Amino acid sequence: MSGSSDQQQIQTVTEMGRQFSDVTILMHEAIARKAGLSGTDHKYLGILIQNGAMTAGELSRLTGLTTGAVTGLIDRLEKKQLAHREFDKDDRRKIIIVPDIQNAMKLVGEPFRELQTKMVSLISSLSEQEREIIEKYMQSAMLIMKEVTKNLNKAHEHDNR
Repeated sequence: MSGSSDQQQIQTVTEMGRQFSDVTILMHEAIARKAGLSGTDHKYLGILIQNGAMTAGELSRLTGLTTGAVTGLIDRLEKKQLAHREFDKDDRRKIIIVPDIQNAMKLVGEPFRELQTKMVSLISSLSEQEREIIEKYMQSAMLIMKEVTKNLNKAHEHDNR
């Protein structure tokens, strides 16, 4: 492949990545709206469900949100009965944020089941080699995004001191 052809393909893949990100945000915003949530609250609920019960401080460090923003998030999720606060069994001064997976699935389960079915069908239509290439790309891209996010959060913390 020539240099100009490589550059064109890289540009195409990069643009598709941006478009994929946009479509993903719009889809999650629509799912969140159906559940009466904002898109960001919906995604943070997903992070809480995926990572399990944690303290507000842990959620703050994981997301880069301030502890005040995490308190507001948890208040909104509690109001929708999607999470609740519990005292830590070993240290009652600590509050653990516990996601309510059952209630969350009642609110957003159907759109996700439809999405999951269609995505499994798509992935199943690919060869093993194609799946391996996509998996390699996704893992590498996520590592890059996590690194950039971590650096941005560190810079933000430093700027706010």
